[in-house]
Amino acid sequence: MDGELPDVRASDAERDEIAEVLRDALADGRLDTDEFGERLDAAYRARTRGELVPLVADLPQADHRAASPAPRAADGWADRFGGTASSRGGFALMGAFVRKGRWVAPRTFTAVAVWGGGEIDLREARFEDREIVIRATAVMGGVQIVVPPDAEVTVGGVGIMGGFDHSATGGGTPGAVRVRVTGLAFWGGVSVERKPLQSPGGERKGLPGGASPGT
Repeated sequence: MDGELPDVRASDAERDEIAEVLRDALADGRLDTDEFGERLDAAYRARTRGELVPLVADLPQADHRAASPAPRAADGWADRFGGTASSRGGFALMGAFVRKGRWVAPRTFTAVAVWGGGEIDLREARFEDREIVIRATAVMGGVQIVVPPDAEVTVGGVGIMGGFDHSATGGGTPGAVRVRVTGLAFWGGVSVERKPLQSPGGERKGLPGGASPGT
């Protein structure tokens, strides 16, 4: 990518390649969670190849990795991408909103809870694209986000006299959906939880491709 014109428009595939380099660096401990989130956000906002190159220039083998193809989606996940979003946001004012079950999640979902609560459950969802960004704001209220256990998750929100749970941040199965959560909790809370889907009998269902969920 370095030898090509820096003002050439970047493709989605090239942004994905840079994102893979950043994920490797996070897993290796070369980037902390905050820096990873900042660079990943910059990668997906980049318009040209010249904006992408500096994001990985200080990482070992960055050039080699950036030239490699994006990983093939794991069995089962490829079938969950594509379609028109059925909802792009939820708002709760002294009430509640729920998005769960079989729905099509958008590239960006905006959640606002003011003196109320919201639930966003992605375990049975289809996805408009391989990545979903959830912008959550909780003011004297709460937003609960439930993700598949094998999803890749990055949480970068801030809590002010409230809580913004970062514990679900981490890698996932190659090819699985990427979930990025940002926003603000003010006298409220935003929780992000990895949770397997349970059958009506209470047993945990397997993940796409027949894999067993982690504990």
